[in-house]
Amino acid sequence: MQDWWRGAVTYQVYPRSFQDSDGDGVGDLPGITRRLPYLADLGVEAVWLSPFFRSPMKDMGYDVSDYCDVDPVFGTLADFDALVARAHDLGLKIIIDQVLSHTSDQHPAFAESRATRVNPKADWYVWADPRHDGSPPSNWLSVFGGSAWAWDARRKQYYLHNFLTSQPDLNYHNREVQDWALDTLRFWLRRGVDGFRFDTVNYFFHDPLFRDNPADYRVKAEAEGNPYGMQYHLFDKNQPENLAWMERIRGVLDEFGAASVGEMGESHHAIRMMGEYTAPGRLHQCYSFELMGYDYSAAFFRDRVEGFFKGAPDGWPMWAFSNHDVVRHVTRWAKHGVSQDALAKQAGALLLAFEGSVCLWQGEELGQTDTPLALEELTDPQGIAFWPEPVGRDNTRTPMVWDGSAHGGFTTGTPWLPVKAEQAARHVEGQLGAQGSVLEAYRAMLAFRKASALRDGRTRFLDLGEPLLGFQRGDGAGAILCLFNLSPVTRTVTVQGVGEVTGPSVSALLTEDRLTLGPNGVAFLTVTDSAPGAVTVAD
Repeated sequence: MQDWWRGAVTYQVYPRSFQDSDGDGVGDLPGITRRLPYLADLGVEAVWLSPFFRSPMKDMGYDVSDYCDVDPVFGTLADFDALVARAHDLGLKIIIDQVLSHTSDQHPAFAESRATRVNPKADWYVWADPRHDGSPPSNWLSVFGGSAWAWDARRKQYYLHNFLTSQPDLNYHNREVQDWALDTLRFWLRRGVDGFRFDTVNYFFHDPLFRDNPADYRVKAEAEGNPYGMQYHLFDKNQPENLAWMERIRGVLDEFGAASVGEMGESHHAIRMMGEYTAPGRLHQCYSFELMGYDYSAAFFRDRVEGFFKGAPDGWPMWAFSNHDVVRHVTRWAKHGVSQDALAKQAGALLLAFEGSVCLWQGEELGQTDTPLALEELTDPQGIAFWPEPVGRDNTRTPMVWDGSAHGGFTTGTPWLPVKAEQAARHVEGQLGAQGSVLEAYRAMLAFRKASALRDGRTRFLDLGEPLLGFQRGDGAGAILCLFNLSPVTRTVTVQGVGEVTGPSVSALLTEDRLTLGPNGVAFLTVTDSAPGAVTVAD
């Protein structure tokens, strides 16, 4: 299918934490291959692999030293080829991370670039002279704390790093760097990958004049846990040249019939930017962190979904509630659930009912929560730097729990992050085939989405008061009304223009024209009269 990605559901695998095959406590590619049948049976259509390339692992693989090889901790290129072949046998697509805005400081190109100011790689990274007082050339901040500039005594210049000092930023104003990146994509496309997830897709270009970022007028004067959010990032990222670069990337993808998804690392105007980056001829789809915060209101979800399609009718979103960088949503939204299971089931049904593509984070389908970790248990440089708040990323990256054995069946050794009791209780073996489990709710919802108007039907929202969210997906025969009670208190409404409750509804009872939605209730109803305004819902 040419546009298989449109409306598809992708499952994000964090290789370090999915399945260890050799007992060293770290997940690997053979372990993922072993578990691919589980993902195929779950009902997802694609698997996104977080980085597995050669790396010093200062940022757990997001600091790449060799883009065309597998780090030995994860296996070999032969293991990767076997994984792709097995996935394709099972009907799964494989999407791999590409971390191209920066490299590791151990990458050979950076070693050459920093050696002198005159060499073939001298302009491959972002170098700048100090100000007259010796300070950095601009006020730009690193996401991981402190200045985004690091001094290098060899060149007697500063280099830009939007993340760790060991993650120097590439200079995409240099056409040679772009050509190198495109060759990297071709290497993996020739090995059979079906697409890429592009890390920090709005960070590729910087303002060549190094102008200072202004203060963010929306932020209070006192410092946040991470002061990065106190700036309005006009000049260190989000440059217009990014869009033309997306078009060059798309040209290579089209050569191979591959798909793409971009990570929009932005807190300002992210929905608008998702539309810009997925305009025709650019990326196929894009996600942001908009739905990964603490707001669980009907108005919020409607504003983001409806706002995207109004603002970017030719673009395409990917929606996600959690990933490897944020607190798991069952933990974030706990106060809105009558129970952990009820909230997990409702959130899964809500996400999978949205128009667009969807990404699930590993363990989400089990109702997993964040793992409380002590400072001495952390490996994440961001979590360590900002301890105790904001919470780092290790808490969401703990190992997948497969069964009730030691370490949840993840490893026979000592896991790189601990599997604690609360997470160990939520394992695949205990939920698979168990009536009423979160896993079975996800399996049912995935099957329902794939076979109904939820896969590709357009969306029409209803005007309902909080905490009710309602929208119709599709028109004509097969259209579905979706209703969600986003609270732990029972709600009853009058509905007209619909037939019976259908699909994987939860805590929903229809008596004549009265629909009762229990705490965190979900109702899918067949539409009998799809004329505009025919379907009504009222308190």
